[in-house]
Amino acid sequence: MSGRKTDERGRAPRERVADEMIEQRPLPERRRAAAALDEARLRQQAIGVRLRQMFDEVVNEAVPDEFLEILRRADERGSGKS
Repeated sequence: MSGRKTDERGRAPRERVADEMIEQRPLPERRRAAAALDEARLRQQAIGVRLRQMFDEVVNEAVPDEFLEILRRADERGSGKS
């Protein structure tokens, strides 16, 4: 033997303390956490898809004639053509 102190598993005390410091979740809890993360990602993806659809709809809308007239008048005033 090397004279090192070990526990019943043959680990040095320092290794045992490190293992105890790491939180070991039970397997079902890890699966629930992974499932919740997957669900959140899918929800985020669905929101992103819908936002892109809404943006595309707004971008492709026609500009009302009244608004275009207001913009034309503002351009004329800005350039001094009144």
